[in-house]
Formats: sequence, structure tokens, C-alpha cells
Amino acid sequence: MTANFISHLSMELESLKKAGLYKSERVITSTQSSDIELADGRKVLNFCANNYLGLADSRELREAAKQALDRYGYGMASVRFICGTQVEHKQLEATISRFLSTEDTILYSSCFDANGGLFETLLDEQDAIISDALNHASIIDGVRLSKAKRFRYANNDMADLEARLQEAKDSRFRLIVTDGVFSMDGIIANLKGICDLAEKYGAMVMVDDSHAVGFVGKHGRGSAEYCGVEGRVDIITGTLGKAAGRGFRRIYIGQARGGGLAASALPALSLFQHPHAGDCCRFDPSIRAYRTRGELRERLYANADRFRTKISKAGFTLAGANHPIIPVMLGDASLAQHMAEKLLQRGIYVVGFSFPVVPKGQARIRTQMSAAHSSADVDRAVEAFTEVGKELGAI
Repeated sequence: MTANFISHLSMELESLKKAGLYKSERVITSTQSSDIELADGRKVLNFCANNYLGLADSRELREAAKQALDRYGYGMASVRFICGTQVEHKQLEATISRFLSTEDTILYSSCFDANGGLFETLLDEQDAIISDALNHASIIDGVRLSKAKRFRYANNDMADLEARLQEAKDSRFRLIVTDGVFSMDGIIANLKGICDLAEKYGAMVMVDDSHAVGFVGKHGRGSAEYCGVEGRVDIITGTLGKAAGRGFRRIYIGQARGGGLAASALPALSLFQHPHAGDCCRFDPSIRAYRTRGELRERLYANADRFRTKISKAGFTLAGANHPIIPVMLGDASLAQHMAEKLLQRGIYVVGFSFPVVPKGQARIRTQMSAAHSSADVDRAVEAFTEVGKELGAI
């Protein structure tokens, strides 16, 4: 690198810091859980993880992962179509298909990769993609890789979506693309309205359900179940990493890498599987018993309701509804970063989000509840938010 380029980068970093946009990395030395230990030895309550059902440090899942490594080693050493597919991958794919009542499933190493490979595979210049304005970056990147015509509609705005469908009327195939839950806002997509319009105009529907599968809906089958449109969504992508603590994702079309880790995802899925979905492999009875219990989801939503109610009474403005993602809206990027640091000093681990992750002027602290949190944990977080909010003039 030239001295001029290094100087340029230094100036850019300094500018980010002055604007309150610089992101500092925090190092943890414990398992991912409701309470974690930082590299400096501090123990803090974690309210910024996707660990919705509290399974990231599950003893049962860790044991399953260890057994899988003993059976299959660390990985396949290449992609699926070259080195083959292990039985655990096929079992997990069958499990997910039964759980979600889909025709088929195929695994990717990440949902980001799944979204990146989806659109280019299915659509070309004769087709059109109509995408929600707040869709995840992985969807945006995947759409850009496709030669299909691109249209964007305002977030959850059915009138604007219909206008875009009409605008794309001459395309061969039209695919409406949306997050099931918009992760920065905690908003659940209006999938009924989307599916109604798709059927009216002969379009297809794709949903990224990463922040829904396993805990949204009566049986945890995601946003389609929550919205009453199961069977009407054509393509689902998503992840087991947020509800089940595992890193495998699902999609209809693509390729998968990895090996033994699928074995730990199988018992993970059983922890929130619908009791009538049918056995797909031989689970340990102590793990399979979780399928018929909804305590984890009930505890998760009880914590979310408790936090949302109390933090609202404290005077904060919140976004979203009916989801354990609860963004505390602050507006100013510097305030969000400063408040997150102050909260960390009080033992509450949260992160401030600002542009370009969210629109300018809409900086926030995105809190995320977990079934692993106790009521006392939630109350402690509310107390800390209230103290810091008053100290910084946010409330």
C-alpha cells in the first residue's frame, strides 16, 4: 500500500469516529448465552444476540456436534456435487421439508450464500424481481447478480407493490422477494397481502425467514404460519442458526458445503419441531421430548412483552411489534454509540446501529430477547436503559 492510501484510510476512519459511525469489535471469552464474559473479564447480560431460544450453548447440541465430528471428521473437503453428500445432510433436508411442509430442501453453508445463489440460478433478463426496500443485504446482493429486471417497493406497502407488479407486467416470470421479519425493525412482513397480490398477478413469492423459523408462529414454522399463508410461499430461505444455535441454512436450489455439523442440526431442529411433523431420524428421547413443549417460545415472547411494555413506559420510542427484536429508536448515530458504551459499563451488552446499516437519522439500539433471559435479567436491562437514557437526555 502507498503512503497516500494509508493516509486516506486513516482520515476515513477518523471521520467515522467523529460522526459516531465507527464500530468497535468486542471480544468474548465464553459461550454464547444470556450472560457472557468479555476479554477484560467483565460479565455482562447479552441483549444483542440472535440466540432466540437460548440454544447456542445447549449441552445436547454440543454433544451431538462432538459425536458428528468423531463420525465424519471436520468437513467434506469440497462442494457437494464433487465429493458427494453425507447421510446427515439428507436427513436434515428431509427434516426441514417435513417441518415446513415443503416439497424439498437443500443446504447451504450460510443463508447469505443461499440468497446470493438463488436469483441468478432461477431468473434471467426475461424476468422481473420485485423486492422490498428494507430487504437484507444478502438479498440485495443476490438480486444484483441476476440479469432479471429489478423493481423495488416501499416497505410492506401493498399499494406500491401492486404498482410495481403492474410495471413489470410484460416480464415472463415475476418474483416478489421479502424478508419474513425485517431484522433492523422487528416488523413482520404482510405475507397475506403479498400472497394475495402474487396470485392476482400470477407472480411467485420468495421469503427469507431467517428471523422467524423455529419461534415465530404457533408451532414455530415461521412468518408464513404466523400470517396464515403456509403453502402459498414458493421459495423459503432461512437459517437454523438463530433459533437452534446451529449454522446451517435452507433453500430449495443450490449446493452445500461442510459435513458432520449437520448431525448437530438434526437434534436442534427437534427442539422446536411441530409434534405432528413426524420422526425423521432416531433422536435421543431426552431431546425428542422438546418437540411437544412450547416453553422456550412462550418464555421468549413473555420476555419480549415484558421488555417492550416496561421500556415504553420509561419513555423510549420503539419500532416493530410481536417479535423479540425490539429496536430502541434514538435517531442520532453518536447518541446510539455512546449509549451502547454506557450500557456496557452497567453490564448490559447491546450494539448501536446507524447508517449505512439503517437509514440516516434512524440510529437505534436493536435489542433482542432470548428464552435464556430471566425476568430479573429483563428488568435489569430496563433499569439500565432508563438510567442511561436520562443521563444522556434520550428520555
